[in-house]
Amino acid sequence: MNYPELYILRHGQTEWNLEGRMQGELNSPLTAQGQLEAAHQGAILAQCDLQGFAFLSSPQGRAVQTAGIALGNLAETIRTDDRLREIGVGDWSGLLRDTLPLPDAEDPYMAQYEVAPNGEGLAAVKARCYAFLQELKGPAVLVTHGVTGRTLREILAGTDAIQGTTIHGGQGYVYHLKNGSQKLLS
Repeated sequence: MNYPELYILRHGQTEWNLEGRMQGELNSPLTAQGQLEAAHQGAILAQCDLQGFAFLSSPQGRAVQTAGIALGNLAETIRTDDRLREIGVGDWSGLLRDTLPLPDAEDPYMAQYEVAPNGEGLAAVKARCYAFLQELKGPAVLVTHGVTGRTLREILAGTDAIQGTTIHGGQGYVYHLKNGSQKLLS
């Protein structure tokens, strides 16, 4: 399928990112570094031609806060879409990541999301990302989260788009996706 041109941003560093906590559906505010990362993303986007682009954000506070900083001078309207929210981690919400079981897997940190009790699971995230992309009518700037953004990038540009990335990657960067390829803007 041919998808519209996108710029994908991950929210800036949060207090819970700094502490190593699983956030999922819960929220913590951006740190000072996270605010600087969001401002840096805004500076990157200010150099891009965004005429005709829609601006969409996850409704979760950390993404909305990032969108306000990064897009506040660029977008007349920023809409939220629940499908851009972060993966639900169920009973592990708010817990320190290093206190949780680490599955024996190629990417044990991503595997944690799959085994989180009462969590959403990666297949469900992929399904809602596909649904979101199917309904997208034109080019857009998206402010989302680590796992959700990674899933969107994999759908749009294949597994090469996520090779070498970490679960914490992407804060302060902008991913430009067009015609099935990805470019990291930093």
